[in-house]
Amino acid sequence: MTLSHMNGFVYILIFAGLFLIGGAISFWKQKISKGAVVLLALAGLMCFATGVMKLM
Repeated sequence: MTLSHMNGFVYILIFAGLFLIGGAISFWKQKISKGAVVLLALAGLMCFATGVMKLM
């Protein structure tokens, strides 16, 4: 992969992480099951953290 493709992938990971964390917050406000909220939050944090670490 070239550097420009890697940067695009990093931004997709960061965006996906923020999207999933936003979904977890939305589910929590709607009082949807805690398992779904935790799963979304963990997936979002992993995507976001991976994107930030690859950015460095």
